[in-house]
Amino acid sequence: MSCASHVLRHSRKIHNTSNLVRHDNLSLVRWFSNEARLSADKGDDILKFQKAGFASPKERFRGTAGFSNRCRTIDPPMISVRGTQKANSIRTGRKLDVPMAGILFNTRSSWSPLPMGRCFSTEAGLPPHQEVGMPSLSPTMTEGNIARWLKKEGDRISPGEVLCEVETDKATVEMECMEEGYLAKILKGDGASGIKVGEVIAITVEEEEDVSKFKDYKPAESVSAAPVKEPSTPSPAKDEAAREPVTATEQKVSKPSAAPAAEGRIFASPLARKIAEEHNVPIADIKGTGPDGVIVKADIEDYLASRGKEAPAPKAATATATSLDYADIPLSQIRKVTASRLLLSKQTIPHYYLTVDTCVDKLMELRSQLNSLQEASGGKRISVNDLVIKAAALALRKVPQCNSSWTNDYIRQYHNVNINVAVQTDNGLYVPVIRDADKKGLSKIADEVKYLAQKAKDNSLKPEDYEGGTFTVSNLGGPFGIKQFCAIINPPQAGILAVGSAERRVVPDSGPEQFKFASFMSVTLSCDHRVIDGAIGAEWLKAFKGYIENPESMLL
Repeated sequence: MSCASHVLRHSRKIHNTSNLVRHDNLSLVRWFSNEARLSADKGDDILKFQKAGFASPKERFRGTAGFSNRCRTIDPPMISVRGTQKANSIRTGRKLDVPMAGILFNTRSSWSPLPMGRCFSTEAGLPPHQEVGMPSLSPTMTEGNIARWLKKEGDRISPGEVLCEVETDKATVEMECMEEGYLAKILKGDGASGIKVGEVIAITVEEEEDVSKFKDYKPAESVSAAPVKEPSTPSPAKDEAAREPVTATEQKVSKPSAAPAAEGRIFASPLARKIAEEHNVPIADIKGTGPDGVIVKADIEDYLASRGKEAPAPKAATATATSLDYADIPLSQIRKVTASRLLLSKQTIPHYYLTVDTCVDKLMELRSQLNSLQEASGGKRISVNDLVIKAAALALRKVPQCNSSWTNDYIRQYHNVNINVAVQTDNGLYVPVIRDADKKGLSKIADEVKYLAQKAKDNSLKPEDYEGGTFTVSNLGGPFGIKQFCAIINPPQAGILAVGSAERRVVPDSGPEQFKFASFMSVTLSCDHRVIDGAIGAEWLKAFKGYIENPESMLL
């Protein structure tokens, strides 16, 4: 209690923020709770905030998002960080209520959906403002893109209004503002890509007249975002080299020298490697003069100058390079995620494939009858793919071993049958999910597939639209006429069904030397052999074929 009184008596020092931030190692009072009262004479009774918490005079004094209290507060305020997680919005989903002695500081966790900070600038002319950072929308997200801003600089913002659309590694999500104010500065405009989580993308202020003061505002580099380099112990060789005297006649010229055998790996800048490759320079013979011995462009140029002449590049390679005409297409977030997940699947999952032909004559007849009823009632038409999804869901319920996924310690078998449907768009491949497909009717499945497919083409899918699937169906037959193909498993699932096109074939009839025409569709099941044995996969295909060839059983 004596320590708390000591703090309150000296609250005038805390009130003076400009003086407060002048010290690099700033000692602040810590929290006082009803459960513990530590004495003031112990060394651990004070929390020390290094530069990561409170910075030098030219840096900003940060607070946590959502604080309306300022550092002028003398009485210990009750600090609260509030927010709710909505399906289509981003909020800080934490609440922290702790009494503090007149000081605000960052309570940001390692994964904060929307990092924002109240800034009290010591620079003249900059009023209190708030930095809006790139949100982290999933535990695996490290960077994102700005699809577009829905608010402009100078616009008034209110809680719940959408600031911008953020393109994550899986979808495009709307980002909402959390408190009232004005959008003073947009630092990352429409189409900005590769923005690290936590990097400042905009500035907001409370008063409209403060907007003009941030016209030329440029954020300082975030101390917490900067990589922390551990002090390296200099090697004896470097110490000796540092103690050697350097004469004025010596020139800094890279000469051929063998690379150190202990390193094994040669570090060079991309430009240096390119120049070395063009001039047939053995990069292993170059001694780098860059940071930590990295080979840079100047080292290659010095080597070529010391050699007297440049080695001519091979004519064949030059002719090939000049004859190629190409364009580099930037990678979208969904393309990066698709590439990494499919590569992981193909490298780590032991695939095997089972193919079967199914007669679809009865299926097509039932579809025609159902579509007649749908048209009469004003409903949407049912496609072959809708019937395939229903049949696959019922087969999973009949053979639940295929509705599972692999972990290192156990096989997880799901009780819900959620079918992902592969949808190809101009932006990439999406797999929206039909939840509890085994319990839904064909009309409901048809409506959801069309709705989610349109959202995928509009690039407006939300995480809940594609997460939680237990099995995937990919159909290249109907849209593209592909007869048969093998699909790559969508991890962590254990199976995916590849559906080909239907074709008419001549098959034996009931009588001797009698033939008839029938339509057959080829389907291929890709299985994870760690989860689904060959006999189990064959049993699932048998059940699926039974539903397709006798579609009336799906209606029971």
